[in-house]
Amino acid sequence: MSTLVLVHGFWHGAWCWNEVVPHVVAGGRLTVAVDMAGHGLYARRPRWSTEQPYNPEAVGTEVSPVADVTLDDAAELLTSQIKRIGGGEPVTVVAHSAAGPVLTRTAQRTPELVAHAVYLTAYMPASGVSAAAYTRLPEAADDRVAPLLQGDPAAIGALRLDFATDDAVYRQGLREAFYGDVDPVLADAATGLLTPDGPIGVMLGATTLTRDGWGSVPRTYIVCTRDMAIRPGLQAKFVAEADAAFPDNPTSVVTLDASHSPFLSKPGELADLLIPLG
Repeated sequence: MSTLVLVHGFWHGAWCWNEVVPHVVAGGRLTVAVDMAGHGLYARRPRWSTEQPYNPEAVGTEVSPVADVTLDDAAELLTSQIKRIGGGEPVTVVAHSAAGPVLTRTAQRTPELVAHAVYLTAYMPASGVSAAAYTRLPEAADDRVAPLLQGDPAAIGALRLDFATDDAVYRQGLREAFYGDVDPVLADAATGLLTPDGPIGVMLGATTLTRDGWGSVPRTYIVCTRDMAIRPGLQAKFVAEADAAFPDNPTSVVTLDASHSPFLSKPGELADLLIPLG
């Protein structure tokens, strides 16, 4: 079977798959986790996040050091990673959350490199629609992430979270949004590894989808039924739109009774779902 390439969502890094990888490898599947553009080893932290004393005003006004990262940039990086990992052979790519539009752009441009596209409670935007557009829909109205965002994304160039604050209510909001079913000690450790800025360009880019591009790639959507960041209703909308556009290549759907971060709360169960794909 093809190698699994795991791509994290906004604010996270390849580290978030650490609990999943051993399960997948034990199941006989090669797997590699990579960093997305603007994250992990490619992250650049705004000054306010490390400077002392803490300056709450700067949180909402400082222009992000990853403001220039676009969807094209993220897709080009992912393409180079899967070429290197697969040695030119197709791989199965698992995209979480905001990595979804990056996978979509990559699969549209180079469908021969993607054996299977797996969306783990991820944005899977329709043709010509940005991921950001979905955040304004009724299906996203009660998500827990939007109230946590700091500053004007258009002005600072990022979707920004404040991990430096000691506001207990805000920090509890972070846990509820991302790690509702994760052990609190593990959730605190994960929060300490997050980076503040997700480049807005990734969410604003849109991809025109074609039947012989993205529409030709087998795809699976893993619905997380307790997700408070990308609500189940919005996840269902992604699938419905994809199937309406490409009915000859319907989306395979599986469900997981988990929050937005099953790689931390249910790594074994998630691995069991991923191992047979592609």
